[in-house]
Amino acid sequence: MKGERVAQLDLLLHSHPEGLRRSEIARRLGVHRSTISRYVDELKQYIDIYEDNNLIKIQPREGDENISLSVYESLAFNLSAEILATNSEFQNPHLASGLRKIAMNMRSYAPKISDNIIGLAESIDREVHSKREQNGPFNSVLEVLIDSWVSGKIVRIQHFSNGEEIETEFAPYFIGFREEDDGRNPISVTGRLRHTAAITTIDIGAITTATILDETYTIPDNLKPFHKQHEEALYDSIDFIPLVMKIRERSALNSFRQINHSTPRFETNTRGETICRMEAENSIELFLRIIQCGDSVEILEPDSFRKKFKQLIKKILSIYE
Repeated sequence: MKGERVAQLDLLLHSHPEGLRRSEIARRLGVHRSTISRYVDELKQYIDIYEDNNLIKIQPREGDENISLSVYESLAFNLSAEILATNSEFQNPHLASGLRKIAMNMRSYAPKISDNIIGLAESIDREVHSKREQNGPFNSVLEVLIDSWVSGKIVRIQHFSNGEEIETEFAPYFIGFREEDDGRNPISVTGRLRHTAAITTIDIGAITTATILDETYTIPDNLKPFHKQHEEALYDSIDFIPLVMKIRERSALNSFRQINHSTPRFETNTRGETICRMEAENSIELFLRIIQCGDSVEILEPDSFRKKFKQLIKKILSIYE
């Protein structure tokens, strides 16, 4: 079993296929240079590593394929990587690792671009190191979400929504950038809330913990990532219902505080009744909040949601008949 430092060295060398000097390894691991030889000797028991021109490297395994890009593809990749690195709020060490591997493959035919990409990887590493308290939890959560997504398993997360930390279980469908009206492009995850048909998008930066559950799910066909149902929606959920309700007691709307919804808009009809309009998240929570209001709230529109609510009420009543 590898020790913690040896495991860190293993990851470090895999992330730097061009090799690292002992002094640089010591700096990155936060240990004295004199201990690196011992770590290298221990790691040799598990993987094939060697030293070339004072650089410690991992011996490529037989069957490993090199990526062959044209010089035009190489430059396009370089520019794309720069955009990705500058658009993300949180830098990812896996991006730096992947950039180095590709840069080493283009060293022979595009050395200048290779140097640029390695320099970009170094800047990402410096950013990760300087903001490790901020980047560390983010990247740990991102890795769990990716594992959940790839394995097709439900994930339980703790995340902040409207200033409150809540627990959510959902099935990740997409992971990627989401454009917002203020120009911000957070890395977000879109998924289905468990036990509901509601699709929700959550900023990964708002997630504090993530745990994979031993329950599988299937991603629907033809589902579009980060699709906006309403242009003015500025909330986590992307599946909103344009509710129109008759309100007998305004205080009943306090029940809606625990769900995502737009600012209520009130008007008075010709009969003197108070009408409230709002966009509210499409989830089982919405049904529960409306039931909590009793006869103080009546759904008027949309008609399809009103019918669905009536069916739910009848189903609940049938249990007690």
